[in-house]
Order: sequence, then structure tokens, then C-alpha cells
Amino acid sequence: MKPQLLLAALLMLPASVGSAAQPPPFSPGSPSTALGTIAETTTAGGIGPDVAAPSWQWPLAPRPRVLRAFDPPPKPWLSGHRGVDLGAAHDGAAVTSPAAGTVSFVGVVVDRPVITIDHGNGLRSSFEPVASTLAAGAAVGAGQVVGTALPGHCGTAACIHWGVRRGDAYVNPLQFVTDMRPSILLPLGAPP
Repeated sequence: MKPQLLLAALLMLPASVGSAAQPPPFSPGSPSTALGTIAETTTAGGIGPDVAAPSWQWPLAPRPRVLRAFDPPPKPWLSGHRGVDLGAAHDGAAVTSPAAGTVSFVGVVVDRPVITIDHGNGLRSSFEPVASTLAAGAAVGAGQVVGTALPGHCGTAACIHWGVRRGDAYVNPLQFVTDMRPSILLPLGAPP
């Protein structure tokens, strides 16, 4: 069986049958399964056509412009862009948690202040450069302010870098807030 088909089959299993590392099937309105069956199926972190609708919130308001897209390297040790840069309305803009979770890290990495939120099901969001008064272990709700955007990441433009990891692999954060399924053209007169 092809790896993509095997992954798809495993994701469709009930949580009691599948591996504990696999996310449970999507159930609208349930915070514990809000991540649905969104899964990476390509090296670029894309998603397949049979996925649940996005369920996270944008971490900036108003809905930010994507200044730099997700561009992961072909091998984990090579250079690439392992997240997205989102334009903030201004330096000091509120950064919010895209989904409920627990703060797992607040500190400086290299020369940038970073906050990381563990959302469960092996998913973690990280934001930089972001100043935060929260501490590791703090529970956060979807849409809760977790910090403020600091200047410096995108030159003179106000922005934050948002990365999402599933286990050890970086995935495209936009798949959780945007419907990235391919469009399907129907013949004229076909029912919607």
C-alpha cells in the first residue's frame, strides 16, 4: 500500500483503534478534536483533498497578509522557511493563540523572543519575535492574547513568524486557517 494511502487509512480509524499519535476524527464544535483530519501529505506540508475544514483562528487581527510563504527545505538540515511571516497592523500588535493549548516555552532563541504553544495531538505553534508575560505551563484559549509583536523580523514591516510542528516535522500553518483543498471545476448546470 502506498504511504499516502496508508496514512489516509490510519487517519480515518477511530481513536480507539488508531495509533495514539494520530489525531482523532473531526467533530465540529469539539475543542478536543478541533484539528480534524488535517494532515500533511506532501514534502511541502500541503494537505490532501479529503480533509476537514480549517478550524484555527488567525493569530493576528485583522486577518493578516502573508508576507513570506511556507517554503520548507527538502531535507531537515537544509535552509528554508519553516513557517509563514504574517504582516501585523503595527509593532506591538496583539498576538493570539490560534487554538487552545498550553504554553510550552517562552524565551529567547538565538536573538529573538519566542513563545511556543502545545495544542495537543502532537501540534505546536511558535511565534517570533513576540514579547510575552506568560510562563511555561500556562493554559491558553483560542483567541487569547499571548504576547505582542516586536519589530525586527521583516525589516521595517511589522510582522511575526508563525511556525507549526507536527511531532518533529514542520507543516504549513496556513492549512489550519485557510481551506487549501484544490478547487474542482464542475460542468455548467451541475448541481452545487
